[in-house]
Amino acid sequence: MGNTFGHLFRITTYGESHGGGVGVIIDGCPPRIEISEAEIQVDLDRRKPGQSKITTPRKEEDKCEILAGVFEGKTLGTPISILVRNKDARSQDYSEMSEKFRPSHADATYQAKYGIRNWQGGGRSSARETIGRVAAGSIAKKILHQVAGVEIIAYVKRIQNLEAIIDSDTVTLAQVESNIVRCPDSEMAEKMISAIELVRRDGNSIGGIIECVARNVPVGLGAPVFDKLEADLAKAIMSLPATKGFEIGSGFEGTRLTGREHNDEFYRDGDRTRTITNRSGGIQGGISNGENIIIRAAFKPTATIMQEQKTVDIHGEETTLIARGRHDPCVLPRAVPMVEAMVALVLCDHLLRQKAIS
Repeated sequence: MGNTFGHLFRITTYGESHGGGVGVIIDGCPPRIEISEAEIQVDLDRRKPGQSKITTPRKEEDKCEILAGVFEGKTLGTPISILVRNKDARSQDYSEMSEKFRPSHADATYQAKYGIRNWQGGGRSSARETIGRVAAGSIAKKILHQVAGVEIIAYVKRIQNLEAIIDSDTVTLAQVESNIVRCPDSEMAEKMISAIELVRRDGNSIGGIIECVARNVPVGLGAPVFDKLEADLAKAIMSLPATKGFEIGSGFEGTRLTGREHNDEFYRDGDRTRTITNRSGGIQGGISNGENIIIRAAFKPTATIMQEQKTVDIHGEETTLIARGRHDPCVLPRAVPMVEAMVALVLCDHLLRQKAIS
């Protein structure tokens, strides 16, 4: 349970961090969509480890293999299976964690729930599980762009106390990809990189905020009450490893305003009804209104650090642990394509649901 996401466009991810591989089964993808391993690989390369000096040094090519659902470069309308094989696992690095729980990690809770856990790299709780999401998200983004012209761009907004100034209406993918921290504010990006390098040398970690904008989203996506678009986006984002917060539009800052200040007044733009401001973040009443959807995700500092901490072992004895292995000192640069993927999966699912009722 808990490994499947979506309704009409549905994905199921599988695999463990140090197993034979990880991947995804995609069901509900429309037929005749042109897709290739090379296209999917673009987003997987943005997510993969070892890509820069501020990410984990684990060396994985993360090359994807489409095993089913695509014929002569086009989707068949049948389930799509995508696999990425693990090739650089070092399970011996985790031998001590077989007995000791890493603070703020999933070790203790998985053990309590199942009475067994894969302690090699964290198993299913590892961020390698997100490979399947990013692969599926690549296909979802293509469907959204082809059908409705939707564009989804995520970027690092803040690292610890270093916050960038970014125009979500005009930011481009090229600007995001212009540096290794994936912050389109080049001056702030250099400061962020320095902060991550410093904390890495200290065997510690830091977190921050990723912002994501979806442009050209059709009016009418979402449903009342329990299937509100922002509710599904919140679930999608909060299902990512290390997430601790979700905001849309004005978010928590909107609580500082009065209703008069916060309301998005309407006006007519040709044959469209639009809003003068966008504090709603592109969604009102759980349904998209045609303005840009803007969300933010808070990521905690990486739980696994190379400093001694107090913990408890599987026998209930108090002890200490200095974690080993290869880990990101800050997850945000590699989490950017993960956020894009989850937003794309939600929007694609709701787009197909809207077409079904129309």
